[in-house]
Amino acid sequence: MYFFREGTSGQTALAPKVQPPNIVVILTDDQGYADVGFHGSKDIRTPNIDRIANNGVVCTEGYVSYAVCGPSRAGLLTGRYQDRFGFGRNPLMAPNDPAMGLPLTEETIADLLKKANYSTAVMGKWHLGAHPTLHPNRRGFDEFYGFLSGGHQYFPENLTLKDLSEVKAQFDAYRTKLLHNTKRVEEKEYLTDALSREAIRFIRKKKDSPFFLYLAYNAPHAPLQATEKYLSRYPEIKDPRRRTYAAMVSAVDDGVGGILNTLEELKIDRNTIVFFLSDNGGPTPDNASSNAPLRGKKSDFFEGGIRVPFAVQWPGKIPAGTRYNNPVISLDIFATAAALANVQPKNELDGVNLMPFLTGQNKGFPHDYLYWRNFDQQKWAVRSRNEKMITQPNTDFLFQIKADIGEKNNLAEKDSKTLNGLKSKAIQWNRKLLDPAFLGLSQDKEYSQSHPDRYQVVEDF
Repeated sequence: MYFFREGTSGQTALAPKVQPPNIVVILTDDQGYADVGFHGSKDIRTPNIDRIANNGVVCTEGYVSYAVCGPSRAGLLTGRYQDRFGFGRNPLMAPNDPAMGLPLTEETIADLLKKANYSTAVMGKWHLGAHPTLHPNRRGFDEFYGFLSGGHQYFPENLTLKDLSEVKAQFDAYRTKLLHNTKRVEEKEYLTDALSREAIRFIRKKKDSPFFLYLAYNAPHAPLQATEKYLSRYPEIKDPRRRTYAAMVSAVDDGVGGILNTLEELKIDRNTIVFFLSDNGGPTPDNASSNAPLRGKKSDFFEGGIRVPFAVQWPGKIPAGTRYNNPVISLDIFATAAALANVQPKNELDGVNLMPFLTGQNKGFPHDYLYWRNFDQQKWAVRSRNEKMITQPNTDFLFQIKADIGEKNNLAEKDSKTLNGLKSKAIQWNRKLLDPAFLGLSQDKEYSQSHPDRYQVVEDF
């Protein structure tokens, strides 16, 4: 690409135009904090995920904006606390309901980057609405390969429902055939491998112009399913559930390796920023994940629910093999993309551009405070630079989180001044938020009673 520049002689000359970087976001689903090599995993090997850490930076205090899948993804893709727009619950499968998902008032990161002429793709899990108006192709993504629900079967022989018209219950959607844009397709590969294949295909197709790839693996989310190719790598793990979980993570790792290899082969790795993170902490009893040394699990506001593996690479821009030890959050990815593409977001953002912090140019803190709210449980959490508060009916927690990563020492009774100061911050923040705009997964029965036509298909894609 070139632009015209006026030379000193008055003649017009051609000079190369600097192309904004490609942006790749790799998101896993329900992966435990401890289940990557760069956090010290001993039994699960992740050499390719670790390449991102070795090529760039590990954000040791990397957070997501909620402790379960749907709201966390809504925050990541908008750069805004999802409770600002009423996305405080996991959405239900309701293809007849245009309000069950990401509101049209919200600009997605794909919408944003289209303004800078990026090609955009999402591969994998959507979970932001199944009504036609909420479909990825109508939310800024040029290309979609995956599924609309909160989870999916991994083996192609289990995809027995031809489309949404055959869905009669919430988890039936796990068995629908995959979508390529608006067309149902017959997939023949293990799902994680198929998503990696499609991501690599997109990169090869769009290598000559700026692209944004959101690779939203559903692994290692339940159901626990893996092929013998990956299971055979872990004969030493005796717990069958942990072994299958390890195999699922290994499949993701292979896919990450394929993406990194493709970027290097095409010689575009030095103009591509790659983010890797999980959408929330591991649900340790459900998928045999590990969040050690953190306390808690998915759905908690203890660290085990919201602090995740988080690494970023951009060779030549982010120093290799570094660790960044101040709090960052998934909301920052949107703001970073906006800065790199030099485009103005439609809405006020809660994230910040991470590049000055990750490169060492800015020695300050990206955030003075981070916030979380669980509306249904009337629970809030606030993270300051050194402390963390969790408050819920009848119970308060206060931790010196920098020194007490495992949240073992509750200081709520000993330090009421700090506790009340953080509570005050939560109250001020809560005034900016909306009540949930839709009933969620825990209200499935109630929703079905009030919406008897919830599975009626307005338009099968």
